[in-house]
Amino acid sequence: MDELVYHYLSSFHTIVLFLIVAVTLYILGKGADTLVDEAVHLSVHWGIPKAIIGATIVSLGTTLPEATVSVLAAVNGNPDLALGNAIGSIIVDTGLILGLAALIGRLPVDQMTINKQGKVQFLSGILLAVVCLPFFSDGITGNISQWMGWVFICLLAIYLYVSMKWAKTSNSEEYVLGEGKRPVILQIFRLIWGIALVILSSKVLIPAVEISAVRVGIPQSIIAATLVAFGTSLPELITAITAVKKGHGELAVGNIVGADILNVLFVVGSAAAVTKGGLNVPFNFYKLQFPTMLIILFAFRYFAKSSDDAISKREGIFLLGIYFVYLVLNYVWI
Repeated sequence: MDELVYHYLSSFHTIVLFLIVAVTLYILGKGADTLVDEAVHLSVHWGIPKAIIGATIVSLGTTLPEATVSVLAAVNGNPDLALGNAIGSIIVDTGLILGLAALIGRLPVDQMTINKQGKVQFLSGILLAVVCLPFFSDGITGNISQWMGWVFICLLAIYLYVSMKWAKTSNSEEYVLGEGKRPVILQIFRLIWGIALVILSSKVLIPAVEISAVRVGIPQSIIAATLVAFGTSLPELITAITAVKKGHGELAVGNIVGADILNVLFVVGSAAAVTKGGLNVPFNFYKLQFPTMLIILFAFRYFAKSSDDAISKREGIFLLGIYFVYLVLNYVWI
C-alpha cells in the first residue's frame, strides 16, 4: 500500500503536494485532538490513570505503523529493516519526542506507571539487547529466532493482561470514576477514529514530504536521517505534543512508555514470528543502535524517578541531545 501511495503522489505537481501536506497536517492534528480527548474521557469514566490509558490503548494504536512496516519488511525478506525500525523507534520516541514534549510544556510523571510499566519498558530494552547477542546464535552476529518471536508475543499478552489488573487496582484520588457525557461505546468508537486518522494521514504525509523534499533539492541522506527515520513514530509525536498542549502530559509519557514496550514485544516479536530464519542482527547495531537505546532508556528512567515527578526542560534538552548525537554518529560511522 505504501508503494502505491508513493507512486500516486509522485504524479502530482509540487504545488499540489504542498497543499496535500498542509491538508494532511490539519487532519493529523484533528485526529490527535480526538485521540487525546477520548483517551482522557475514558480514563475518567473508568477511573483509570491517564498514564495507563496512554501506555496500553493509545500505545497499541500509535504503534501500528511500526508493526506494519516491520512485519511487511520481514515477510519481504528485509529483516534488518524490521529490527532497525523497532530500535530506531524506541530512540526516537524516548529521545526526540519526550525531549520536545518537555520543552513545549510540563511533562508530569505518574510514579505508579514508572514503577510498573516503566520497569517493564527498561527490562524490555535489556531483554532485546541480550537476545541479540551473538552468544545465543551460531553466527558472528546475533539472531532473534522465530520461536523467540513467539515468546515476545506471549510476553506481550501477559503485559497487557497485567496492565489491566494494575489499572483496576488504581486508587488514585485524581482519577475518580465519573459519568462521561457520551456513552462509553461512542467514546471508544471516537478513540478508534482518532487513531485511524492519525495513522492514515501519516501514511500520506511522509511520502508527500519526502517527494517534495527531493524535488526542491534536499539531499537524500538528510531525508533518510530525518523524515524516514521517524516516519513511523509520527503518531506518537503528534499525540504527545497534543497531549502536552492540552495539559495531559501524563498521557504523553504513558504513550511513549507503552510504545517502547510494544516496539520490543509487539513489533520485534511479530516480525520474528513470521520469519522462518528469524531476524539477523547487523554487526553495526552493536556499535551504535543498542548502546544508544540502553543509554536513552536509562536516562529517561533516571529522570522519571526524580523527586519533582516531572521531566524538566533541562532533562528534555539532554534527551534531545542524545538523539541528535545518535543521528550524527549514524553518518560518521557508516
